[in-house]
Amino acid sequence: MKLDPAEISGRTNARIVKTAVAPRPIAWISTVSPDGTENLAPFSSYNYIDSSDPVVVFNTSLRENGEYKDTARNALCTEEFAINIVTEEYLERVDQTGQNLPPEENEFELSAIPRAPCRRIRPPRVAEAPVTMECTLFDHLEIHDRIMILGEVEYYHISDDITTDGVIDATKVAPIGRLGGPFYTRTEPLDFQRENY
Repeated sequence: MKLDPAEISGRTNARIVKTAVAPRPIAWISTVSPDGTENLAPFSSYNYIDSSDPVVVFNTSLRENGEYKDTARNALCTEEFAINIVTEEYLERVDQTGQNLPPEENEFELSAIPRAPCRRIRPPRVAEAPVTMECTLFDHLEIHDRIMILGEVEYYHISDDITTDGVIDATKVAPIGRLGGPFYTRTEPLDFQRENY
C-alpha cells in the first residue's frame, strides 16, 4: 500500500499516524478555569522536549469551531496545568473524563477522582497518580486546527511505590498508552540492556 496524504481523507491520515506512532503516552491534565472550576481531561498527543533543562513537556488539543477546549483555554488563561500519569486501574475514569462536557462541569467530581493540592500551581492533581508534573506555561503554537501547549515542569510528585533506593523505577510505573483506533496497551519492560542508542 502506498498513499499520498493529499489524496486521502483526514480521518484516514489520522488513523495511519495514530497506529504508526504508538504506543502514545497519555497525559491526564488537570487545570482550573479563571473562575475556579476544576477540569480534568486525557490527551494522547503528549510528550516532552528531549534534554531540555528545565524540562518542557507538551500536548496538543483540537479547536472546534474556532474555540479551544477547556484544558487549552484554562492553560492559556491561567498559565498553569498539571500532568498526571495514567495507570490501568483508572482507565474507565480516564475515559469518562474524555467526554465533551460544558466548561462549568467538574470532572474530578463527576468521575469521583480523589484529588490533592499541588505545591506551586493552583490546579489540583490526581491524588493516586504515580507521577504528577506541575507545569507553568512556556509557550503555545497554533498548528492548523490544533494548538500545542508547552509547559515547563516546576515540581514533581512521585509515589514512593514506584521508587527503588530513592530513584524512580521504570519497572514499577506501569503507565498505559494509546494505540490506533479504540485500543489501549499496557507497558511491560523488556529485559534488554541497550549499548548504542
